[in-house]
Amino acid sequence: MILSSQHSDLRNKMNGVILAIDQGTTSSTALVFTEDGSIIGTSSNEIRQKYPKPGWVEQDPDEIWNVSLSAMRQAISNANCSPTQIKAIGISNQRETTLIWDRSTGIPIHPAIVWQSRQSSAICERLRSDGFETPARAKTGLVIDPYFSASKILWLFERYPDLYRLAQAGKVLFGTIDSWLLWNLTGGKVHATDVTNAARTMLYNIVEQKWDDELLSIFDIPVALLPQVKDNAADFGQTDENL
Repeated sequence: MILSSQHSDLRNKMNGVILAIDQGTTSSTALVFTEDGSIIGTSSNEIRQKYPKPGWVEQDPDEIWNVSLSAMRQAISNANCSPTQIKAIGISNQRETTLIWDRSTGIPIHPAIVWQSRQSSAICERLRSDGFETPARAKTGLVIDPYFSASKILWLFERYPDLYRLAQAGKVLFGTIDSWLLWNLTGGKVHATDVTNAARTMLYNIVEQKWDDELLSIFDIPVALLPQVKDNAADFGQTDENL
């Protein structure tokens, strides 16, 4: 996932660098690369895990963003370069971790449900017993399991009854961590993901390369909730100048 520089008029006046974000489960790391692949600046910050119940794993979405932003700023400082020298930002992330936030305010409605979390186990058992394992696997290559995002979304809907109505109306947005970082990096202008992250939601048809209507029906998830899917090397927008 790549964001283009906000300062395109300056890019040809100086040597450019690329900023990479590795947003992992336990930490966010930022690295600054020169065009020949040399690393000239790094920074890493830890992220806390929360365990509200046995088998549940959650994180604070705002902490993920703030820790990542801090790592980016420190890596740029350590590289002794200016933000105007950054040609692009690449994002790597923990994939299946799931969160939903308010479209207008950007406020998360619940802690991020981390990929390891098993709180949607009962939902997955129900779906398997209803015979949905075969069509889901044929379209996604995945088995029905709490690991993937779809059952986590359904768990949130069942816990917060009004959330489904808000999702239908497009007032809340779902994303894995790449989408959350992208939303914040662009100042709330871009709600998108790439095919490699979409393929881990259990809602994306990897054969037809689209959000799948049957899967959305199985998990009862409105398409208005979902991000736009792009190629993983596409241009995903521009960073907010205020950052």
